[in-house]
Amino acid sequence: MTGTPESRTVVVTDPPRADPERVATLAGYGVATVHEALGRTGYLGPGIRPTHHGYRLGGTAVTVLCRPGDNLMIHAAVEQCSPGDVLVVTTTSPSTDGAFGELFATALQRRGVRGLITTGGVRDIADLHAMDFPVFSGAVSAQGTVKATPGSVNVPVVVGGQIVRPGDAVLGDDDGTMVVPRPEVEHALRAAQARVDKEEASRAAFREGELGLDRYGLRQTLADLGVRYVSAEEYGL
Repeated sequence: MTGTPESRTVVVTDPPRADPERVATLAGYGVATVHEALGRTGYLGPGIRPTHHGYRLGGTAVTVLCRPGDNLMIHAAVEQCSPGDVLVVTTTSPSTDGAFGELFATALQRRGVRGLITTGGVRDIADLHAMDFPVFSGAVSAQGTVKATPGSVNVPVVVGGQIVRPGDAVLGDDDGTMVVPRPEVEHALRAAQARVDKEEASRAAFREGELGLDRYGLRQTLADLGVRYVSAEEYGL
């Protein structure tokens, strides 16, 4: 975010959100499918991983920009959360401190928040799992934080090279996390269903023995790239 120091330390209230139920439906397709269906866009990078496997997260972003080693603005963000939201937290420079734990998750679950995506660190991992609260983080760290430095809530933030705006759809599962801009959710739903249909047709063909080389026309691709088929004798084995 650019501008004066004052413009970088704000709490924006009640931003427009994507329909949470449509976002939940989108999450059902899975991150890899939606990412591919949208032309391989929106991926938040391999550095953000689930603390526990088996979760499929989808919700509307409440964004938080913190200073390294400080979770003051997460406290401010809790008040801005509504049912169907996902908290998306990043810092002004890299930080792996455990800025989030079981107490935050308790407050967020009470408000209907579906989970957390953060570039930073989390702790209380066993408790978070027992609470069934999905967390995707850049680190796990027992080292805590202070509550002393201002930041912002519900402003555009950058995560993994992607801009996440408040109210955007954010998705997470065992394959990673991604963002779908709020105006693109309906298009993403149609594109994801089309990809699922296409993959099911391919799956059925593979079960019947068809090869990807033939189904996807890859024999010609290999030939065009100069790949030749030779016998073992010709190769000298």
